[in-house]
Amino acid sequence: MSSTKVEVLVVGAGQAGVAMSEHLSERGISHLVLERHRVAERWRSERWDSLVANGPVWHDRFPSLEFADLEPGAFASKEQVADYFVAYAEKIQAPIRCGVEVTSVRRNIGGAGFRVETSDGTIDAHYIVAATGPFQRPVIPAVVPEDAGFLQIHSSSYRNPQQLPGGAVLVVGAGSSGVQIAAEIQKSGRQVYLSVGPHDRPPRSYRGRDFVWWLGVLGKWDASTPALGAEHVTIAVSGAHGGHTVDFRALAASGITLVGRTNTFENGTVGFGGDLRTNVENGDANYLSLLDEADAYALRNGLDLPEEPEARALAPDPESVANPLTELDLAGAGVESIVWATGFAVDYSWLQVDAFDEKGKPKHQRGVSAEPGVYFLGLPWQSRRGSSFIWGVWHDAGYVADQITIQRGYRAHNEQAAAAL
Repeated sequence: MSSTKVEVLVVGAGQAGVAMSEHLSERGISHLVLERHRVAERWRSERWDSLVANGPVWHDRFPSLEFADLEPGAFASKEQVADYFVAYAEKIQAPIRCGVEVTSVRRNIGGAGFRVETSDGTIDAHYIVAATGPFQRPVIPAVVPEDAGFLQIHSSSYRNPQQLPGGAVLVVGAGSSGVQIAAEIQKSGRQVYLSVGPHDRPPRSYRGRDFVWWLGVLGKWDASTPALGAEHVTIAVSGAHGGHTVDFRALAASGITLVGRTNTFENGTVGFGGDLRTNVENGDANYLSLLDEADAYALRNGLDLPEEPEARALAPDPESVANPLTELDLAGAGVESIVWATGFAVDYSWLQVDAFDEKGKPKHQRGVSAEPGVYFLGLPWQSRRGSSFIWGVWHDAGYVADQITIQRGYRAHNEQAAAAL
C-alpha cells in the first residue's frame, strides 16, 4: 500500500472529473483524479442499451473537442459519450488513476488538508473535489414490497426488454428515462402502464432550432434556481431515433396506458394518484409557453425562421387521461415487472467532513462547500439550470478551479509570512 501527497484530489472521472482536471491543469495546479472503475463508467454500465444523449452533439460537449464522426445535429449513443470522455482525458493528459476506490476522507486534525484512505493506500491532499455527480444511489420508493412477487428494477439496471419477464410492465416515472424505456418496451410487444408525475415537456425542436438552442437564447439555461414548486419536476425530452418531442397523448395512442403517480400497494393492487390529467395539462402548458416565448423572440429579433403552427395542435385527451385508473390489480392485468425510473440520491458516506445538511445533501454555494477545502462538482442546479449537462459542468468546473486558486493564494501568503518570522 502506498502513501502519496497531492495538492488537489479529484474523486470521480466522469464528465465532472475530466472537466475539473482540464481547468486545474490550465491554472498550473497539480492534482490527481481517482476513479474506482473506468473513465465515464456510468455511461457504459448504468444505462440501457439503446440510450442516446438528450442533446445534439454540437451543444452537449466540451468546448475544445467535437464528437468524432457525428453530424452536429446527431445524438451520441452512450458508448460514444463514454468514448468521448476517454478521448478528452487523453487529449488533456488528465492524471487519472482508475481502479482505485476512495473509502474515506477526513480532515487532518492539527494539520493542513485532508487524509484520504483508498483501496490503494493513503493520500494527503490540501483540497478535495467530490466529482462523483448526482447519480450515486438509485432510488426505489418503498411502495411495493420486494417480496410481492414481481420483478422490480431501477432504470439504471434496465438494459433492454428481453431482460424482463414476458408479461405487462409498469414503468414508474415520466422523465426522459421513463418515457424512452416505456416506449421501447411497448414496441417489443408488451402492454405498458406509464406512471406520470409532474414534468416539463419542451419541444424537441421548433421553427428549425433544437430546444437546447431556444433555452439558450431565452436565458433559461442560466436560471439560478428552479421555479417555486418545481424543484423535483423532470424534463421529458428524447434524443432517441434522431430526436423527437415527448407527447404523452401520442404514447397513449401507441398503446401505452397512462396512469397517475404510483402511491400505494395493497393485496397485489397498486393505487394511483388523481393527478394524471393535471400533470399532462401542466406539461402541455409548459410546452406551449416555450413556443410562445420562442415566437416572441423570433419576432423581436427579426429572425427569418419557418413558422410552425402545427406544433400547437394537441390531440384530444386519450381514454386513460379522460377516465384514469385509480388502481390496478397487477397480477390481474398481467404485470410481471416494474421499472422504477425514479431518480437517484447522493451518497457521500466516504466524505466524512462537515459539509452536509441533516438529509445528507451537500451544503454549498456554486460548489464551494461549507467545509473549507472541500468542493462539489456535477450537482443539479449547482450554479444554474444547465449545471447537470455536459457543457454546464465544464463551466462550473472553471468556477471551482478559480476558487481553489484563490485559496492557494491565501495559503501561499500564510506560508511566506510564517517563513519570514
